[in-house]
Amino acid sequence: MSEEYHIPPFVMFRRKLLRFTFRPIFHLLIRVRITGKENIPMGQPYLIAANHVSIFEPPFILAFWPEIPEAIAGHDVWERGGQGKLVKWYGALPVHRGEYDRAIIKNMTSALQSGLPLLIFPEGGRSHNLGMRRAMPGVAYMVEKAGVPILPVAIKGTRDNALQLLRKLKRPTFEMRIGKPFTIPPITEKGEARREARQRNADAVMLKIASLLPEDYHGVYQGQVADFPEE
Repeated sequence: MSEEYHIPPFVMFRRKLLRFTFRPIFHLLIRVRITGKENIPMGQPYLIAANHVSIFEPPFILAFWPEIPEAIAGHDVWERGGQGKLVKWYGALPVHRGEYDRAIIKNMTSALQSGLPLLIFPEGGRSHNLGMRRAMPGVAYMVEKAGVPILPVAIKGTRDNALQLLRKLKRPTFEMRIGKPFTIPPITEKGEARREARQRNADAVMLKIASLLPEDYHGVYQGQVADFPEE
């Protein structure tokens, strides 16, 4: 592992403690379904790219992922009470949505180049409904800088009304579908053509995720998934 990127022991302890705490809570309150774990390239660097409907996807993925990934979260999350405490405890990397931040990009690429997996949500925030929003080009930039495969992860069932169902003593089902690792084409264009190529690559990541989900989750990618079937 690269000496440039170091995770303090107390941060690793907190992450393990959070996993130990959240797994039984999830099992108690919801039905957990996970498929595709065999697709995870254990011990290697890769980018975990998932859809983001509600507040539940990050803790759900991080609680049940076989390894302990690095994770990023919008800078504003740090100010949100309970959510803020959790991201601080996990030691997530804060990012300003839609802004170019040289320091955070350096940290994320350093983590990947050090051999760690990294969890991101290409949409840049919660959609608050099933349909996907268009990916931000940052995911393509990250892959371009780090040169690692992408693991598409589709999350199903994590709606904002999950808490309401729990109050009615109904157990929702949270499902994680893990696709096969893939790579996106290198970008050789310049200027505006380069930005367009990055957006195409970011869209390709979302289409891979969409290929693992029912049609009502496809959102802005409706009708395009047939071109990017899960292999």
